[in-house]
Amino acid sequence: MLLSIIVVMLAILVYVPSFWVRLVMRKYSTEIPGLPGTGGELAQHLVKRFELEGIKVEETKPFQDHFDPVAGAVRLSPDNFNGKSLTAIAVAAHEVGHAIQFHRQEKIFELRKRYLPTARALNLAGVAIMWSVPIIGLVLRSPWAVGLVIGLSLLLQLAGALSYLVILPEEWDASFNKALPILIDGEYVDESAIPAVRKILKAAAMTYFAAALANVLNIGRWFMVLRR
Repeated sequence: MLLSIIVVMLAILVYVPSFWVRLVMRKYSTEIPGLPGTGGELAQHLVKRFELEGIKVEETKPFQDHFDPVAGAVRLSPDNFNGKSLTAIAVAAHEVGHAIQFHRQEKIFELRKRYLPTARALNLAGVAIMWSVPIIGLVLRSPWAVGLVIGLSLLLQLAGALSYLVILPEEWDASFNKALPILIDGEYVDESAIPAVRKILKAAAMTYFAAALANVLNIGRWFMVLRR
């Protein structure tokens, strides 16, 4: 019973920020004919304006907006790449903000380079170990040994989730030290839209945080599976 309550509480913790991020992005995704260009066009314009040599702008899969430092590419989902909405404009500016961090070789960008691969590797390792538990149980035939393996898996997944939180300062910088001043000073959006843009940029910065909580929820799901 207590375990079920814990899992439900974890689910709520994950649901609230994830729901808020999706709600904000969807709320301001309505097309605004008066905008001078799409998110993709703004991104391309900003790349030229800030002379980000070697950086390109590409369309990617839905909900996969990101900056790829290896390929040197700002990638926007179809709605943001082709859309003329506040969400499209703000997300485009946010991802270009990451490109600016990368191009200027700012130390804060090292957070992503240093911890994102680690977070992914820890989580994948933890999941792989968890899937191997039935086999390990058959081979070792020891409840204590299996328990240690399960504990190791959960610790790896939790460490992976917490690693995502380390990236938050970089995301915040891309939103509020890069994207917001660019949008305001360049008058790319109407002054009346600034409060909405702030919300969108906050949601964009919180994406990794929501992902970290989702990983924690996965740990809770494993507890439920093992309990059976």
